[in-house]
Amino acid sequence: MSEAPSMPISEFLVPEHVLVDLAAPSKQSVLEALATKAAAWSGVGAQPIFTALSNREQLGSTGVGQGIAIPHATVAGLAAPLGLLARLARPVDFDAIDEGKVDIVFVLLIPATDRAAALKLLSTAARILRSEETRALIRAAPDAGALYEAISEAYDTQFPG
Repeated sequence: MSEAPSMPISEFLVPEHVLVDLAAPSKQSVLEALATKAAAWSGVGAQPIFTALSNREQLGSTGVGQGIAIPHATVAGLAAPLGLLARLARPVDFDAIDEGKVDIVFVLLIPATDRAAALKLLSTAARILRSEETRALIRAAPDAGALYEAISEAYDTQFPG
C-alpha cells in the first residue's frame, strides 16, 4: 500500500496552474516561461524562480524519461508548495535520461523553509507520471481542465483520501 502524501493535490496544483500546448523551443525557454507563470501566482519574482530551477538542472537533468520532466527547486520567499503542469506544443530536448524529448513538464517549487516537502512531492509526481495511462490522458486532453482532471484522478487513485 502506498504511503499517502502529506497534502491534497489541490494544495500544490490547481486548475489555473495547468498549461496546454505551451510553445517553447528549448529547455531554457520552458523553464523561463514556467518561472514567469509561477511568479504571477506565487508573489516571488520570476528571476529567483528561474535561477533556482536552472541551478537544479545544472546538477543533473530532471528529464526522467518517457517524455516527462519534473523540474523542482526550493525557493526563498515562497509561502507554500506550488506545482505547474505543462503539456508542450512540441517536444524539446531536456537532456532526459532516456535521451528522448520531453512534452510533459511538472514543475514543483518548494518553500526554502520546508525542504522535507520536496521529496514527498517529487516522489508523488514521479509515481503519478510513471503510469502509461496517465501520460496518455495528459497527452490527449483537449484543454487544461481535462488535463487537470486526468492528473487529479491519477492522484486520487494512487492516494485515496
